Amino acid sequence: MVGFRAGDVPPTATVKFIGAGTAACIADLFTFPLDTAKVRLQIQGETKSPVNTGHGPVKYRGVFGTISTMVRVEGPRSLYSGLVAGLQRQMSFASVRIGLYDSVKQFYTKGSDHVGIGSRLMAGCTTGAMAVALAQPTDVVKVRFQAQVSAGASKRYHGTMDAYRTIAKEEGFRGLWKGTGPNITRNAIVNCTELVTYDLIKDAMILKSLLMNDDLPCHFTSAFGAGFCTTVIASPVDVVKTRYMNSAPGQYTSALNCAVAMLTKEGPKAFYKGFMPSFLRLGSWNVVMFVTYEQLKRAMMAARHNWVTPL
Repeated sequence: MVGFRAGDVPPTATVKFIGAGTAACIADLFTFPLDTAKVRLQIQGETKSPVNTGHGPVKYRGVFGTISTMVRVEGPRSLYSGLVAGLQRQMSFASVRIGLYDSVKQFYTKGSDHVGIGSRLMAGCTTGAMAVALAQPTDVVKVRFQAQVSAGASKRYHGTMDAYRTIAKEEGFRGLWKGTGPNITRNAIVNCTELVTYDLIKDAMILKSLLMNDDLPCHFTSAFGAGFCTTVIASPVDVVKTRYMNSAPGQYTSALNCAVAMLTKEGPKAFYKGFMPSFLRLGSWNVVMFVTYEQLKRAMMAARHNWVTPL
């Protein structure tokens, strides 16, 4: 019998779904401190005075300055504040967004071997919107925890389930879906840029120029390129989304009002607050996630083959 290679057989939808969620959780464990630093930098300047933790006012400067300040003032665990909600988000969000991307792309191409840029963009927008609709409450709780200073002041939320209950009680169930509009916009941009760019770079290097094989170096290069392009394009919407989701009831009338307030009070540069941790986080997250995803798909397909093939 000819030796089986996992890459010889396309992965099933279940393999993609489980593999995407698992890989995204692994990537989040590695990059969560960068995401927390990004949130702190993005919301800084929203109030007139810096946050006071009881140790004096705190002002964050740069990605590594933010991380060191948080560790010094709040302790190392503060970098992983909201991790439980973050993992819940990734397992539900990435499973849909990435796991269903190929299936939705095939739906739009109607079985054709030619996959155009339009089909890729439509698939990215569709799976991104579906994922946001499902995972928005987990994203709201994650951002609230990351923005919450855990030193010198009473905490608003004392646990993940407490956060869900408190938000639903104080703001209604709609509060758990706060910021869905800007989040769908943000994720449409991220999904289209990230998945399409990853897809195009990978296809260009493997199918067209034959520079690389479909293996680890190719996945690494494609993922890093996708992360850079995504950060440049999506940062303004990401800042608005973070601020609006973290805002107190009545602070902004809409996401557009939040964006206008930012522009009026802080100028255009406010839309790129937290750019460096956002790039470092998204670039490294993409590398860990996509490389892990590709390897998990192959491992699960090999395990599936061994399970169904008689000895």
